[in-house]
Amino acid sequence: MMLKTLMTLPRTVWLIGLISLVNDSASEMLYPLIPIYLASVLMAGPRALGIIEGIAEATASLLKLFSGVIVDRTHRTKPWIVFGYGLAGLGRPLIAFVSSWPWLLVIRFADRVGKGLRASPRDALLAASIEPEHRGLAFGFHRAMDNAGAVIGPMIAWLLLAVHVPLKDIFLWSIIPAAVCLYLAFRIRELPVTEARPSVKFDWRLGGMPVVFKRYLVVVALFTLGNSSNMFLLLRANELGVPQAQIPLLWMTVSIVAMLFATHLSAWSDRAGRVRLLMAGYLAYGLFYIGMGLIAHNGMQLFMLFAFYGLFMAATEGVEKALVADIAPAEYRGTAFGWFNLTAGIFLLPASIIFGGLYQAISPLAAFVFSGTCAVVAAFLLRFWVASKNGRNIIDLNYG
Repeated sequence: MMLKTLMTLPRTVWLIGLISLVNDSASEMLYPLIPIYLASVLMAGPRALGIIEGIAEATASLLKLFSGVIVDRTHRTKPWIVFGYGLAGLGRPLIAFVSSWPWLLVIRFADRVGKGLRASPRDALLAASIEPEHRGLAFGFHRAMDNAGAVIGPMIAWLLLAVHVPLKDIFLWSIIPAAVCLYLAFRIRELPVTEARPSVKFDWRLGGMPVVFKRYLVVVALFTLGNSSNMFLLLRANELGVPQAQIPLLWMTVSIVAMLFATHLSAWSDRAGRVRLLMAGYLAYGLFYIGMGLIAHNGMQLFMLFAFYGLFMAATEGVEKALVADIAPAEYRGTAFGWFNLTAGIFLLPASIIFGGLYQAISPLAAFVFSGTCAVVAAFLLRFWVASKNGRNIIDLNYG
């Protein structure tokens, strides 16, 4: 039944999924290698990693709000999507030429700027391309394709490392999927405006948003404060004894699980309700991070923990965005995705800096327990504050 529904998804949904597949094949081929490159070639530690990832993600998040507001005003998404994917794809090969971590920061910044310009327009286009009763399925399918790329990328990286290809050369190979991704982005078609829409002023504020959406943003902010860069997970795995060549395989395990379950779990939220699934996902995240702090050595338990993390991603990534589309007014949908993406990104700066500081100054356990605690508190706020009173209806919101 689900396969039949997937085959009837609009062309735009499939095209956006393919773009994410190709883009993440390139991005995730490099992502597990950056902590290794930073430590072994650029001679920098966890604190520099936290600064790089925090600044890059937080600054890009401002552009996610900007592009979202512009989309509501102009109803144009394609230029931002094309330019965003082009900037990120053409910048990644330049990592091969850096000689110090500040230059790596510059390139990671350009990569995240590209993401910032494309993310909100892409999400708004995706939401507008599908009926409300299939939003969870569409966003889950997009995340599944994204994670499929995150399987292919690390596999390529592992194969290249296994045959002793230098790290710098692997960065250069990313130009090929970047070109394919850019070609696919040019194939996107703007959706026609079929009905008159209210005049939307250029407005950064949240004045037109319902109270439940504002509360939701607070919960997202708290959760993100404990959701530091995933690169710390790879750094932790390396310190626990995972060989460099197996680091991409470990991250690929996460992506395989997320790819297999993202569509099904997100589609389930169309029937069971978004809040229930998000709350379970946040609690799972908290358990995973506490487990990562307590584990003492490499082994099967570590791979099982990373697989469990993939299950968390599958249960939350698509559902979070589907919930935004559910509770935001249609005429402010781009702005709503902009605020969601801004909130989920801007708190990565303090999250990564705090996590890196705790990791280096106290212990890995202190850092992981801090993150896990933030997730657990966010889960209970989501259930008993966001989904209560004005927001009670979103607990049982379903389209089945």
